[in-house]
Amino acid sequence: MIREELTIWSGCWLALGWLGLAASITVAQSVEDASSSPLPRFLESHCLGCHGESKQNAERRFDALPGTIEGDNTLVDFQDILDALNRGAMPPEDEPQPTDAARRETIEWLTKTIANFHSQRDANRGQPTLRRMNAREYRNTLRDLLKINVTMYDPAQFFPQDQTSENLDNIGSALVTSGFLLERYLESADVAIEKVLSVCQQPAKQTWHFADGFHQQPEIDQVHRKTNGYAHLTLYDVIGADKHEGAYAPIHAFAQGVEHDGYYEIKFLAEALNRDNPYEDEFLGTDRSQPLRLGIVAGNQLAGPLHKPQPVEPMLAEIELVDEKKWYTVRVWLDKGFTPRFTFTNGLMDARDLWGKLIKRYPDQFPNPNAAGIVARRFDAIKYGKLPQIHIHEVEISGPFFDSWPTAAHRALLGVQCEDVLQTGTFPSTQSLRDCVARFASAAYRRPASDDEVAGILAVIEKRRAAGRNELQAFGDGLKVVLCSPNFLFLPEASASEEYVRASKMAYFLWSSQPDKPLLDLASSGQLASEDVRRQQAERMLADKRSDAFVQSFLDAWLGLRELGATPPERTRFPNYYHYDLGNAMRQETLLFTKHLLDENLSVDRFLDADFTFVNRPLAKHYGIEPPQGSSFSKVELKDMRRGGLLGQASILTLTANGIDTSPVVRGVWLLENLLGTPPAPPPPDVEPLDPDTRGATTIRDQLEKHRQVASCNDCHRKIDPLGFALENFDPIGAWRDRYPGKQPIDASGALSGDREFHDVVQFKKFLMEDKRVFYQGLVRKLLAYASGKQIGPLQRPEIDRIAERLNAKDFGLRDLVIEIAISVTN
Repeated sequence: MIREELTIWSGCWLALGWLGLAASITVAQSVEDASSSPLPRFLESHCLGCHGESKQNAERRFDALPGTIEGDNTLVDFQDILDALNRGAMPPEDEPQPTDAARRETIEWLTKTIANFHSQRDANRGQPTLRRMNAREYRNTLRDLLKINVTMYDPAQFFPQDQTSENLDNIGSALVTSGFLLERYLESADVAIEKVLSVCQQPAKQTWHFADGFHQQPEIDQVHRKTNGYAHLTLYDVIGADKHEGAYAPIHAFAQGVEHDGYYEIKFLAEALNRDNPYEDEFLGTDRSQPLRLGIVAGNQLAGPLHKPQPVEPMLAEIELVDEKKWYTVRVWLDKGFTPRFTFTNGLMDARDLWGKLIKRYPDQFPNPNAAGIVARRFDAIKYGKLPQIHIHEVEISGPFFDSWPTAAHRALLGVQCEDVLQTGTFPSTQSLRDCVARFASAAYRRPASDDEVAGILAVIEKRRAAGRNELQAFGDGLKVVLCSPNFLFLPEASASEEYVRASKMAYFLWSSQPDKPLLDLASSGQLASEDVRRQQAERMLADKRSDAFVQSFLDAWLGLRELGATPPERTRFPNYYHYDLGNAMRQETLLFTKHLLDENLSVDRFLDADFTFVNRPLAKHYGIEPPQGSSFSKVELKDMRRGGLLGQASILTLTANGIDTSPVVRGVWLLENLLGTPPAPPPPDVEPLDPDTRGATTIRDQLEKHRQVASCNDCHRKIDPLGFALENFDPIGAWRDRYPGKQPIDASGALSGDREFHDVVQFKKFLMEDKRVFYQGLVRKLLAYASGKQIGPLQRPEIDRIAERLNAKDFGLRDLVIEIAISVTN
């Protein structure tokens, strides 16, 4: 370790922290004549009863509001009042209404005043700020910088969880840099560089063969010893089962895993049995029309028992099996210490419980149907039953294989002379060492490294050589210093060249990773100053596979999709969620849906309602629609418009439930916060959820009706509850229902402002489609915050309005919007 050398950077951190805190926004005072303002008399007549000295609904007070804008706080108040008037949300329908002339006069004055305020603001919106990479950006950047495989290696695995702001995990002011995180940076840099440079000679290919002695787990080994003498591995359960029995088939004789990172060829003789069996599909929860599917996941004995789930177990391959013995071959990546494990992706659910249920349901097919105890029932069910299962008779593992040697990772660190350096452990000359350091530091810093920066790294290398390290090892220590430098870990808002800042902003927005060579070359030549060039680059970058990171990360932030599964559905009520891996299917639907809108440049209106979605067979059955052929996801036409758009997707409906029940309040708040971008005020501190007396209430609607009788609750709940009631026909995992579990009929009706009444989710979505302005503004605001890594304040409102207005054009789709955002944050 070179911890003592890396501490030379520690003095930078405090300075960087103070730089971030020093950022502020200064705006010119408005010179609008307060005496001409209609606002005070309008507020006096229509607003102060609820937002005055004696009462502050939604924690808003306007009685002391000046007649003109005097700073950021009053700007926020003025903008909120204008938005409420434009939406017709205020004054409430049950309060005296202003005349059309008074409403129009106030709206026009507010619009003019806010515009004048923005026109007078300082062109410099604040001092340059710095933000560090978050964990996912760090992971992706190290992957692309070092050209390493991160399938099962996460360089940010032990980092503390990033703090979020409005669900965004890349807001600079929320990304704290602690002493604990600095320690993790040191450790991660050490592991990452050693991962590349510790293997200098190409490892020899090895082959391991296994044909018997297949122990799996104690519960079923006692049966297999008697029924097949451990002659083959046997899979029964899916990995979503609660108490696994035959969900994983590890090779215990290969528990130590492979000796080197690399690709490995796995050949295995497998057999799918009893796909067509004497039992009802409904009873087993299987589909005899589909082939049995075998998966291969990674496992590491240091992470726990190989026959149980592990924290890191990526799916490496999935294969459809034929109903006879056959050899199969796959090529997968394995990190050092990992071993392949076989799984049954469309297998049985909770085989431990199924053994006895099978015998009880089909007693005539078993010699001793009255056998007592799990051990006896398990034995009889396995020996005499005809349950669907997979046998693996032989396994051969060969490798490692490499796409090239030296590897891409070697070339990323050592350049063109990598082969000679790996063989000799030394560089051809001092100049070649310096060139290699300068090239790597420039790539890591995302701009040309200065002579002084390179000299500092070379000094560390020289000290390490003096301490006894050979030249290659000392060089690696120098690279670790680069990976712990603030120049690598922080993304600056300004530098000697604005072009490199533009390149980084575009890359971390669209890829969550570093800019590539074409983008940096354009920055070097000054061409990124051209808006046309940036548009061309944004198009290129969105066509790159790395843009998948934008879709995944933005949906996590905008919709809160990262919370899917945080409150797992109750197993006994919702077993299908676990049997068919519906959680991952739900997430995949929303990702594919959004990626399709992006790739085809379709209107963002499709988020509100659409006549198509993406499903696999289990998700289609969950929705009650015709399942597609095969096991993959397919685009399907929706004839039932209850499912159209995000509000019909099970991912949204599941993450807005608590795993047991649904709540119109939770779903209504989610709609306001995430989809419409207009979060309600927090509840009063002295009011507990459903605190009013709800005796006699039989449904959630009755309870909330009583809840709204409390004045302090009514102001927000009349906005929240109707939105949530529109989704009440969807249960906690997004399946359609007409009645609650207690058999009470569901009433999904409600009313929006302007006397707009709806009876179900289809009518509700029509109202959303008729007034899309708030949705447009909320989406643009969230995209701007995500792209810039900054909290969006009132100063950005004109830009939000400008971009949102463009969404009204028929030919302006999601791809156009994302590119427009990329241009905006790099101007």
